[in-house]
Amino acid sequence: MLLNYIWTGFFLIGFIAALVQWLVFGDVEVFKRIMDGTFDSARIGVMDIALPLAGVMTLWLGIMNIGEKAGAIDFIAKLIAPFFARIFPGVPKNHPANGHMVMNFSANLLGLDNAATPFGLKAMESLQSLNPSKEEATDAQIMFLVLHTSGLTLIPLAIMAQRAVLGAKDPSDIFIPCMIATYVATVVGLVAVAIRQSINLFDKVILAWLGGLSSFIVAMVWYLSQHMTRPEIEVFSKVSSNLLLFTIIVSFIVGAMRKKVNVYEAFIEGAKGGIQTSLTIIPYLVGMLVAIGVLRNSGILGFVVSGFNWLFTQMGVNTDFTAALPTALMKPLSGSGSRAMMVDAMKTYGVDSFVGRLACIFQGSADTTFYIVALYFGSVGIRKTRYAISMGLLADFAGVVAAIFVAYLFFH
Repeated sequence: MLLNYIWTGFFLIGFIAALVQWLVFGDVEVFKRIMDGTFDSARIGVMDIALPLAGVMTLWLGIMNIGEKAGAIDFIAKLIAPFFARIFPGVPKNHPANGHMVMNFSANLLGLDNAATPFGLKAMESLQSLNPSKEEATDAQIMFLVLHTSGLTLIPLAIMAQRAVLGAKDPSDIFIPCMIATYVATVVGLVAVAIRQSINLFDKVILAWLGGLSSFIVAMVWYLSQHMTRPEIEVFSKVSSNLLLFTIIVSFIVGAMRKKVNVYEAFIEGAKGGIQTSLTIIPYLVGMLVAIGVLRNSGILGFVVSGFNWLFTQMGVNTDFTAALPTALMKPLSGSGSRAMMVDAMKTYGVDSFVGRLACIFQGSADTTFYIVALYFGSVGIRKTRYAISMGLLADFAGVVAAIFVAYLFFH
């Protein structure tokens, strides 16, 4: 029901904003931009996302099936069972969903988007097998989705690369601020959902895992920032990430061979679901991307930013950050849209300007909530999202606020 209101609301708000642009500001091209954008969004949803995803899904679902038959998923699930038993109380300790979720979170942490998506879709499918009401999201699915939308990433390599292309003096200077902002978003999302689901956050296992993870991330960030240059960080990220992925594949194959599993047949068995999953998500994906395109091309975001600027001026708050807000506002809606706004901010205000850097931190502080909801819930046919979107947006908001604070701390 909430997705219905959001989807129709995007169209209605976009139409009203377009009328204002035309009647008040004389923008006669606004409706053409909107209609061109709807066709582009539909094409992107199918040609640039769903179909390429089919190949990636086919590969990784096949690999995951080998891992399951090798016992790797069960091993991972048992390893993290104590923690996941607390934050996912509805998921049995030895259920494959635990291993799938760990693989997804690990890939996200390393910035491996192409690998994270198949793992995440497989995790959502596993969680759906425990769902008694197939069209309504369970508590476990909501917790997983919110943690995923918080976008916890250790090294924002793509953002640093974009800054390097545009000539930044030190492209990696946003590394630590991005890490802080996205970590805040993740913790806020976890705590908010845990409170809503009456999960005991003071459980010693939860405190130990969160404390250990926090210590590891802080130590890793400190080491990389103090002992490595940007080129060295890029090399470290590329080597460690790809080595880890290849090691996982080889380990799955070797483990399956030790158990005398026909590895190739296991791969084919799992890979068959790749095409079907991609076809399933196309209607959900195209619908959401078209609605987002209408909102983006109607100019409503410009009105919102002007309103924020006026509001903070009246409150006596420094408004230097408002010029970067379009990136933050677009991020929950569209990753490519927010990336374009980040680049536009760096080109307009300067790649090493306060606004340019803040736009980069916004880009790295969270993930695309509405896109992820449409993709992950759509892949298993969930229509009733309950409070998943509101919790995801709360995590996004926390990331935005944290991004503003760290940007002022580091660069203002």
